[in-house]
Amino acid sequence: MFRPTVRLFGAIVAFALVAPAAAAQAQYSPDRATAIEVRKEFLTELDSLHSKFMQLAEAFPADKYAWRPAPGIRSVGEVFMHVASEYYFWTPAVFGAVPSPVVEANKAGLEKFEKMSSKPEVLKHLKEGFAYGRQAIATLDEAQITGIHRIFTRDRQVIEMSVNMISDLHEHLGQLIAYARMNGVKPPWSK
Repeated sequence: MFRPTVRLFGAIVAFALVAPAAAAQAQYSPDRATAIEVRKEFLTELDSLHSKFMQLAEAFPADKYAWRPAPGIRSVGEVFMHVASEYYFWTPAVFGAVPSPVVEANKAGLEKFEKMSSKPEVLKHLKEGFAYGRQAIATLDEAQITGIHRIFTRDRQVIEMSVNMISDLHEHLGQLIAYARMNGVKPPWSK
């Protein structure tokens, strides 16, 4: 069950051991083999997360999509749409791929997208956003995932950004699990 996370963690540990020495000379730049392995493990972990997001989205009753734990906090549907926006926009962007035009690349556009939070909209965009983001990453030329690239106005490398993205998606999964439990919805994979 935790195999992809363990492998991604292994790649990160290997990076952590090499990066300090490399950083003394210059910013660490992953070689081709490392970048390809990180992408492979990232996609495996993304598949696992997506499966859980879909199972949870389907398990939530439609009338609970507007539920929120407190005023000013994202509703169930808005959190799912936030995840979908990350599939469309952030997930490809962290690898240097082109984000989907489905989500407008500004705060107002992201907020507008998240407000479309009914169950049918959530299911549609989780599926389509995931397909877009996964395809954008999987088809990147190897040269685009090695080395240092300008991403979000800073020079970054794939390992750093992919770890940040997976961590963020896990945070939202945990948030949705808590929302589910508060609403009497048992995560389908939970025993």
